[in-house]
Amino acid sequence: MSPAKKQTHAQTVTLSSDNKTQLKESIQTFQELFDSLQTEVQKLIVGQEEIVRNTLIAMIAGGHVLLEGLPGLGKTALVKSISDALHLSFQRIQFTPDLMPTDLIGTKMFIEDNQGGSRFEFSPGPIFCNLLLGDEINRATPKTQSALLEAMQEKHVTIAGETRPLDKPFFVLATQNPLELEGTYPLPEAQLDRFFFKLNVPYPKHSEFEEIIERTTGKEIPEVNTVFEGKQLLEMGQFARETPVAPSLKKQTVELILATHPDQPGAMDSVKRYIRYGASPRAGQTLLLAAKIRAILEGRFHVAEEDILFFAKPVLRHRVMMNFEAQADGIQLDELLDEICEAMKARWDQDAAA
Repeated sequence: MSPAKKQTHAQTVTLSSDNKTQLKESIQTFQELFDSLQTEVQKLIVGQEEIVRNTLIAMIAGGHVLLEGLPGLGKTALVKSISDALHLSFQRIQFTPDLMPTDLIGTKMFIEDNQGGSRFEFSPGPIFCNLLLGDEINRATPKTQSALLEAMQEKHVTIAGETRPLDKPFFVLATQNPLELEGTYPLPEAQLDRFFFKLNVPYPKHSEFEEIIERTTGKEIPEVNTVFEGKQLLEMGQFARETPVAPSLKKQTVELILATHPDQPGAMDSVKRYIRYGASPRAGQTLLLAAKIRAILEGRFHVAEEDILFFAKPVLRHRVMMNFEAQADGIQLDELLDEICEAMKARWDQDAAA
């Protein structure tokens, strides 16, 4: 099927949960749209299936993604491929220490016309787009990083007392180098919390490395075509929100988030020892939204316990802050989150058996 035909088909799809037959068809349509989108993106991106899949899940949920990895691992290429596959207006901004907030959101400029008159005219910054790539976001100062806060949460910006809405859909996909690299600044906690997922981009395997070289140094570089419009992505997200969640699973979600807090009754010894503060309530919202989308991709219209545990690390790794003792003891946050998830699952299994 040509890209044009795919796009036309996608625009005519109605995602509905009115009855069992329509529901089954809607789930199948959702899966087909998702698979076609991931396949198109991976025409250029070698490997990294989990990174691509989780990035798309976050975008369907309407969230932003923080991609962390060493330079040269294809983070920028991933974002550009997604914008091409969804026909989204795309802007890339390189974050540097001298970047100012006005360089990102825009400013009012004094304009003189040919008749001798003058006026202030707004000059929009690169943030006025559908998909903003914040490249090496942790190389900018916290003041500039914080300029994204309002846009990421409220989908508008305020300039000189005037609020200006951003285009819909609007996503921020930011790349970040590991903090131990020279010339980087940690992101403010409030901004970290606005990212739906934090995904660690791994170094490619030997076979993947060879394929990367083959695709990027050959006579023809793969071209990513439009699969469907960004509007369809929003419709998929709205459909996913209708996925029911049992009260017991909502309770488990809350328990998992509270298990990251050292001051909670019954907190694990390792949590009390190594965690400075735990995840915010927004983590619970994120966890359930991601779980709903995964359930549909697995062919179910209900959330299961496995869906919640599956996304614990990408949801929590940037929202849970460890203390200096953890750094001194060489404790890795992902390992600690695995320990928390195992303990919670054991508790839930025990409760179910009682």
